[in-house]
Amino acid sequence: MRMSELSAESGVPIATIKYYLREGLLHPGEQTSATRAEYDATHLRRLRLIRALLEVGRLPVSAIKKVVEAVEDESLPVHTMLGTAHYALSPRVEPEATPEWDAALAEVDAFLASLGWKVEPEAPARHELAHTVMRMRQLGHTPELAPYAAAAGRLVEEVEIDTIPYDGPRDAAVEALVLGTVLYGRAFDALRRLAHESTSARRLSGSS
Repeated sequence: MRMSELSAESGVPIATIKYYLREGLLHPGEQTSATRAEYDATHLRRLRLIRALLEVGRLPVSAIKKVVEAVEDESLPVHTMLGTAHYALSPRVEPEATPEWDAALAEVDAFLASLGWKVEPEAPARHELAHTVMRMRQLGHTPELAPYAAAAGRLVEEVEIDTIPYDGPRDAAVEALVLGTVLYGRAFDALRRLAHESTSARRLSGSS
């Protein structure tokens, strides 16, 4: 298909497609003449991925480039490729040089080890969880993470991981990860708040 057809099919303006080509986010089409190139389904998949990373993941172009590089590097295992996207989507929490931070991080590491979860030391979610644990303890709360970990592990193991087409096109696998992580993450948080409201109404609406 020509660029105009690629634009119509993807919903991405021609000027934006040209920008993605210049930035190396989109691989070149097959050159058929000095001024014309042909594009195919791989370009549509890449544009879908870029839109997911940009519009759903809210990632800057620099972060999208790293994810695209991982997608294009066939020597990277699928786990590493998906991890690159996961890390890009995660909030960044800087470690603190305080005894409270060290204690919280050690608590998180011990908890993860007790679950048997394989997590890299540089995982952003590890620091995010440590920061949450530290704040909870500073506010006088004792973190009760086990029920949440059990629910999260069951959800990922029984539902989420099977929605990722990891044996198909690499672009599609990362796109599924982005949509699942971000959109279903928002849906889960909204459902939990709705459950709070419903349970409160059922249990407490008659109390004074």
